[in-house]
Amino acid sequence: MKKLHIAFDPIYAHPLPEGHRFPMLKYELIPAQLLYEGSICPDNLFAPQPCPEEVLLWTHDMAYVDKLKNQTLSAKEQRHIGFPQSPALTQREFIITQGTIDCCHHAFENGVALNVAGGTHHAFAERGEGFCLLNDFGVAANYLLRKELAKQLLVVDLDVHQGNGTAKLFEEEPRVFTFSMHGKNNYPFHKEKSDLDVELPDGIDDTAYLNLLYHYLPNLLDTVRPDLVFFLSGVDILSTDKFGKLKVSMDGCRRRDEFVLEQLHQRGLPCVISMGGGYSPEVRTIVDAHCQTFRAAQRIYGL
Repeated sequence: MKKLHIAFDPIYAHPLPEGHRFPMLKYELIPAQLLYEGSICPDNLFAPQPCPEEVLLWTHDMAYVDKLKNQTLSAKEQRHIGFPQSPALTQREFIITQGTIDCCHHAFENGVALNVAGGTHHAFAERGEGFCLLNDFGVAANYLLRKELAKQLLVVDLDVHQGNGTAKLFEEEPRVFTFSMHGKNNYPFHKEKSDLDVELPDGIDDTAYLNLLYHYLPNLLDTVRPDLVFFLSGVDILSTDKFGKLKVSMDGCRRRDEFVLEQLHQRGLPCVISMGGGYSPEVRTIVDAHCQTFRAAQRIYGL
């Protein structure tokens, strides 16, 4: 029997070092809310194991992975990442990355799978930045290609920030098409070149935002014809977001997710979703916006 699989890291049930707690609080609250309202059951959740180092090295440089494992990142490298290094943080990143790989297998079987965390699209092969240590979509894409589980992949990155790390990782890999729709005047201020970048002006509203998505996505799906789609569903496009600079409403964010998933489902395309960013002042706003994504996936894929 098919069901919705959701990767969840149980490390969030334990205290994390000072400086990590608030940014990660949503990762506890999202599954808790979905369980409380009855949208999912405990058996929808699974706890991934840490990603094997061998698999990480298909994407990330050995010297960088060694720094993460041995806690030898420089102060400058930690500032670029935005978190102080800790064994718990590194363990979390290894688990998140494996969660996205596991979601690929579940998506091939059931149509869609979601990672409560992930979407760490600012991580490059040799460094991390922007709260991202390892690039979960990058590692998962290279895993699928290396294992010959897919011939063509598509990344649909709708976080408000450009997926610069992902773009750089696959700039010379035609089997992974990167599409990023992001704030023109937002982080990162030096943009990499995705296969398709759609830059958004500050203050764009629901209608203008969705019309751009309606214009680009269907043609992209029919042209690229991927075997699987990675969808980064960041909710930092919300008007309430502290850093987003856009004016998309909660309803507009919901319609974005529904449109993406409906387009994929109509074409029979498996989808792996990672949550990405969200920095509204009220954590409840962030959680509510992310939970919309889970409900949409469950309804549209009939799980």
